[in-house]
Order: sequence, then C-alpha cells, then structure tokens
Amino acid sequence: MSCWMPGCPALSMCRGLAALPITCLERAKDLKTRLGILLHKPELGHKIGSSSKLQLGSRRRDSSQEVLEWRESFDQLLKSKSGVNAFHTFLKTEFSEENLDFWLACEDFKKTRSKTKLASKANRIFEEFVQSEAPREVNIDHETREITRKNLSGATSACFNEAQAKTRTLMEKDSYPRFLKSASYQDMTRQAASRGSSKRSHT
Repeated sequence: MSCWMPGCPALSMCRGLAALPITCLERAKDLKTRLGILLHKPELGHKIGSSSKLQLGSRRRDSSQEVLEWRESFDQLLKSKSGVNAFHTFLKTEFSEENLDFWLACEDFKKTRSKTKLASKANRIFEEFVQSEAPREVNIDHETREITRKNLSGATSACFNEAQAKTRTLMEKDSYPRFLKSASYQDMTRQAASRGSSKRSHT
C-alpha cells in the first residue's frame, strides 16, 4: 500500500521504518523468514526443540568414548570414520599419508563388483601407489611389489591383499604409536575425558 496524502498512516509508517538502522530491518526480515518456515513446517520446530538437544548430547558422548577407544587398538581407530580422519591429518604432518590413502583405496577396491571396473581400478591403484617411482609410492618391499604386479594380469578383489597388509602393518607398528603420543591426540583425549567427568558430575 502506498499513499502520498498528508497524514496517511502508510506514509507515517514508511518514515518510521526509514529512521531505523539497516541492521534492525535486516534482522526483522530474517526473523520473519524463520518464523514463516516454522509455521509452515511444524516438524522442523520439533527438531529444533528438546529432541535435537538430546541427539546432540548423545553424539558428543559417543564421540568422546570413540576418541578414547582409538588407543585400544589400531583396528578400533580404522573402524572409526573420525578416527581415520584424525590419523590422516597426523600422517600429513609426517608426509606419509599415502600409506593410509592406499589402504583406503584397497578397501574401496574390494567392494567393486564389475570385472571391467575391477581391472581399471586395479591399474589405477597400482600406478598411483605400488609401481616403482609411483607418484605416491608406498613403502613395500620389491618382492611384494612384483607379486602385486603379477596379480594385475587376472585382477580380482584380492590382488592387493599382500601389499595392503604390509602397509597396514607398517602404519600399526610405526605411525600409530606416534599418533597416540602426538599433541593433537593428547588434546583430544583430554577433552574427551573432561566431557566424561562433566557428564558424571551431572548425574
């Protein structure tokens, strides 16, 4: 509605709005949009309520326990997505993340069902990680490298098993103990322990 007659309510309202700071107007628009979403989607309002707080709390408790479980075994670390991410970040500081990337590539490779894709994936993995002077060459012995090369002639989901096992052992015996002693992991465990003690004090 618009009106240019003196004393028109719309004109007075426009002048009043014009006098407000721009940030106030922007906040008002944002609030209106959010209220509109909640009014049209009542289920969204439910998610924003107490149930989401409970879910968030549960996730925090789970993640805290998970962080502490990583030190139990290398398997526990590899089972955890966030654990793998944290370990990968650590390996980057040591310039050895290709070992974990190769292990993950092998895990993904084993899930391949198409024989055509299996062969092409096998060649890509071999060229990137296994062959001598590969761009991201993993640290395996010459014999294992040659066995893997021969396996490519009749690629199966098991053709990288030996090379993957050697790389895993190297990470478990060498990189994993250093990760557990690293400042980044020590910080994570302290935070996890702190959240755990805070939870106990509130129960």
